[in-house]
Amino acid sequence: MQYVNRISDKELKRKLDASGAVLIRGPKACGKTESAKQFAKSILNVDQDEQVPVLMETSPKRLLIGKTPRLIDEWQEQPKIWNYIRHEVDNRRQSAQFILTGSANPEESIKMHSGAGRFTTLDMRTLTWQELGFSSGKISMQTLFSDSKKDIDVLDEPTDLEFIIEKIIIGGFPTLLGKKLRQSIDLNRAYIDLLCEVDISRVSNVKRDPVKVQNLLRSIARNTSTTVDIKTLELNIQKKENADLSRPTIYEYLDALKRLMIIEEQPVWNTHIRSSASLRKTPKRHFTDVCLSVAALGADFDSLINDLNFTGFLFESLVTHDLRVYAQANDAKVYHYQDSYGLEVDAIVQKYNGDWIAFEIKLGTGQIEEAAKNLHKMVSRLDKTKVKPPKSLNIITGTGISYTRKDKINVISLASLGI
Repeated sequence: MQYVNRISDKELKRKLDASGAVLIRGPKACGKTESAKQFAKSILNVDQDEQVPVLMETSPKRLLIGKTPRLIDEWQEQPKIWNYIRHEVDNRRQSAQFILTGSANPEESIKMHSGAGRFTTLDMRTLTWQELGFSSGKISMQTLFSDSKKDIDVLDEPTDLEFIIEKIIIGGFPTLLGKKLRQSIDLNRAYIDLLCEVDISRVSNVKRDPVKVQNLLRSIARNTSTTVDIKTLELNIQKKENADLSRPTIYEYLDALKRLMIIEEQPVWNTHIRSSASLRKTPKRHFTDVCLSVAALGADFDSLINDLNFTGFLFESLVTHDLRVYAQANDAKVYHYQDSYGLEVDAIVQKYNGDWIAFEIKLGTGQIEEAAKNLHKMVSRLDKTKVKPPKSLNIITGTGISYTRKDKINVISLASLGI
């Protein structure tokens, strides 16, 4: 299979030039190893090489000998190797020595030096619409942050609802490239099954009940792109699954899912508002790829086309995923806004220097006016003495038409958005 260039490749190259070792983090099968191979000159497969456990006990430094950058794949299977790499980076005093990849973070009980000054990290996700070729990328996030941007006037090929639903179901895992809808459904459901039956127990070193894990995943999937606390998840499982899952167990399972990078939280934007309203603190939860929400629920094309309200939440999760990748390439992170008056804005993308842009995400064009009102209302509530004005206000839709409204809010098709 031909390698698909990743947006994160440039970041990987930059961080290799800057540090002795780069740690690539991301969920299983998102493409970490293939990306690393584009730069690596030698490879150590920690989870496959039978000599690794023996050499870790007798001569661990021999594992690090090889042309550089040397890829240490699935390093978390031997977490002690982290400290040996750290010492080797210190001794060599050169950049681009090692690339580490892994689909799970080791337990906090494992004693590892932080790696500060030696390691940089790179977060990888599944493929975005731009990487998959579904988006032209004519409207870049970089432009949306620009002070000198012009009004948007882009007409790409129209994107119909059926296409969007199909791509939500298939998802962005590289192994699904070229797969048909039915094949993708089977593979994604198998991913969930293995997660419940094997991965979550392996990462925890504790046998987990696959049925209970499945119940939790379905509850998270039903509440995709919403703010639900642990109590709500507990009640949802009791009501929808007719099962009992205690709050402490939910916390433990969520911790394991985050270590596997299956669940990703979208935190609340920590900003300043001048009204008497207060900011909520509950994050939104998303699967690392929206296709896993569909798989966890056992949903298919017909069920999504017949429940467009829920499909709208899935579309928001899809867009949030892509925004995260584009934001990372622009030195920014993705948050959401919610205050005690009930006002919500789906995504705030903020750079480390404080510059920010806002997005409302709507599957259908019939909600554009409501979305625009929300954006204006949010801006009116900010304390302008403490918060920079937005670089742009935007509404992302599923159509193929993008333009700037008279009130200067951009309406942007996901099929036009890129880095």
